Amino acid sequence: MTIKVSRHINQSQVKVWNTLSDLAHHPSWMKDAVNLEFTTDQTSGVGTLMDVETKIGPFATVDMLEVTDWVDGHHIVVQHRGVVTGTGRLAALGDDDGTLVTWTETLHFPWWLGGSVSSWAAKPVLIATWRGNLRRLESFLSSP
Repeated sequence: MTIKVSRHINQSQVKVWNTLSDLAHHPSWMKDAVNLEFTTDQTSGVGTLMDVETKIGPFATVDMLEVTDWVDGHHIVVQHRGVVTGTGRLAALGDDDGTLVTWTETLHFPWWLGGSVSSWAAKPVLIATWRGNLRRLESFLSSP
């Protein structure tokens, strides 16, 4: 299953990127990220490892993430290595009116968790959650 959501934020690419690249504070604007703990001394860039306690509705898991691609000012790619596997990408593309933030996730549910049936059922919930996260990101960036 692949999900892609975007939001145009009326903030500079530098400001948006500074928030996106501050991984430790993602739970401040990601509703589904309850807690984030780095498992390496490194807290940014390729090779960063972290465990993210994730909760959506009654479902909770620890998502083990590895940063596999990082281009300063542009995008971060993570590999999900927990129960649900796949890749996630957050990108920031600046323009004259602000920054377009695009969040793309390709996720695979294990067979014992329902596989493609679970993916089908989870997709609208995940889309709503990540759209909400981008709205919260915008609010977070606008707050003093």
